[in-house]
Amino acid sequence: MLQQLLYTTHLRILAALGILSAVCSHQDSSFHCLARAATLTLPKLITSDVSIFVERILNGSAIPGVSLGVVRLNHTDKQPVVELAAWGRRTEEGDGHDLTPLTPDTLFALASCSKAFLVTSIGLLMDDYALGRNATPLPISASDFHWDTKIQDLLPDEWTLWDKWANTKTTIRDALGHVTGLPRHDYSYRPGDTAQDVLRRLRHLPPAWDLREKWSYNNLMYIAGARIVEKYANMSIGDFVTSRIFKPLHMTSSTYSPSEAAWTGRVTQTWTRGVRRIPYWFPDEVNNLFAGPGGAVSSAEDIIKWVATLLNGGIDPKTNATIVPASVLANMTAYRAIENTAVSYRDVVSSLDVSAMGYGMGWFRMMYKECDVVWHFGAIPGFSLLVAFLPTDNLGAVILANMDEKQNDTMSILFHVIDKALNLPPSNEHTLEDQPMFQNPIIQIRDSVEAPLTDPLPLDLEAYIGSYTSVAYGNITFCGSNSTSAHCAQVLATFAPIVTATGEPLPDARLYAAWPRVWSSHVRLRHASGNTFGLVFPWLFPQGFGANRTAFEFYDSVISVGRVEFLVERGRVLGFALVTQEEAAAARKERTNGSVQEIGDAWFVKVE
Repeated sequence: MLQQLLYTTHLRILAALGILSAVCSHQDSSFHCLARAATLTLPKLITSDVSIFVERILNGSAIPGVSLGVVRLNHTDKQPVVELAAWGRRTEEGDGHDLTPLTPDTLFALASCSKAFLVTSIGLLMDDYALGRNATPLPISASDFHWDTKIQDLLPDEWTLWDKWANTKTTIRDALGHVTGLPRHDYSYRPGDTAQDVLRRLRHLPPAWDLREKWSYNNLMYIAGARIVEKYANMSIGDFVTSRIFKPLHMTSSTYSPSEAAWTGRVTQTWTRGVRRIPYWFPDEVNNLFAGPGGAVSSAEDIIKWVATLLNGGIDPKTNATIVPASVLANMTAYRAIENTAVSYRDVVSSLDVSAMGYGMGWFRMMYKECDVVWHFGAIPGFSLLVAFLPTDNLGAVILANMDEKQNDTMSILFHVIDKALNLPPSNEHTLEDQPMFQNPIIQIRDSVEAPLTDPLPLDLEAYIGSYTSVAYGNITFCGSNSTSAHCAQVLATFAPIVTATGEPLPDARLYAAWPRVWSSHVRLRHASGNTFGLVFPWLFPQGFGANRTAFEFYDSVISVGRVEFLVERGRVLGFALVTQEEAAAARKERTNGSVQEIGDAWFVKVE
């Protein structure tokens, strides 16, 4: 075993030095991937075989269109060898083939693939302070500025967490590495919020775990990171990324302004997993808030320049200018936490040789057939994105799809490209979606929250109707199907065409509410058992959208479902707990007395 390891290491070194061309050997049923940097002539990667594979995915998954870019560096002069391709539909008005190789500049929202830009920006800001290039002084509370600087020291008047110890000890590395102990809390922010509004509410958001106890994905921390850039660079995160990354790399189509992108006429239209067209999800106002976690807009043609730079150690291979300092690249890609469901993920796809997954800051890291893969997904309504690079195997890729919840398919395409590029035996000639147990751990589709009825509702439904308030999440008013107030009449009128379009009789025990948030327009509850209601946060389209004017609703199958647990005492409803992450609720139950008020993401008090 040691001899085999030394042999493989030796071959990798030779490949890196340009002495040996890339090969992959199959010894003792173990694949050993070697860097392709030394190949004298880089063969074409996006071949007819790859095209057939992608087309089969589109046909099998109903994805309207996919844009693909791959890059390798020439072994002699490190110049990027780029291939771009696209398949399928960009608009519903087109012929179904208007997303073509002739349109590599089609624009997509990057969603969470933007997180790496935020982390890089903070690293560049640290570099500016270290070299005396920044005029904005640090507060007295911050003696230095590095990855282990406490966020409270940088934002002393804005940062307060629920947990006192986490509040004083959370570092930049903790926040951007998703180990603060906070679950997602994605419904605590809303259109019109500023970063300061989000930070102000953090003190009211209950954690589920101790600081550094468990990895838990959280967009709020990237809003906090964007606030740090804004405060100490005196510009928005979008302006900072544009000036320090987009412009130097000549990523001329990339922006943090959806309206600016729309003005070009090159933004793809978007579809839900239910094959309905939906609007571009983030208007400028919301995009400004969400810029740090996921606000960039770009194309395969532009993003591949970013990937080539990362593949070249942070140095632009075109200009030899340092875009990402080596220390920043090393810190952001070195994982310090294991993604929670990595073990089950690995077990389910063991035939694909995928390891457990680690997370650094803005990047996941895993082994695929013993190849080191650094990657991040992006997922918002209408988009499924994937950006990846293999630092020791001279390969980078970007995969952009204009339909949501298709991460399994984008990952399938990535694995297929890796197999072709490194001459690996193919895993299985089907998509990961064909494996019923395979789910990306971040976007697992849950079982229906509308469970079969068990215990009857203790009180009449009328007792649960009314207004509730939460200091963290805001106000909500539940309406019944027979509610007559002006507010409820409007809510029910909005739901009515959705209900009609389903063509299904609905049970009586349902509640409805308006809930204008980033990810939803409304709430609907259906009685499950006792005082528990299944919850969905849908976005309603009562007049349809695009060419299809039939009413429909859309909701994310992960962050937009959950349950509500009402507390009833002496025949009166006192309030309810909102639960959107069962794992977090279970953790809180263990950490506290386990009361209804303590287990939820938020506690709402009934006010009328």
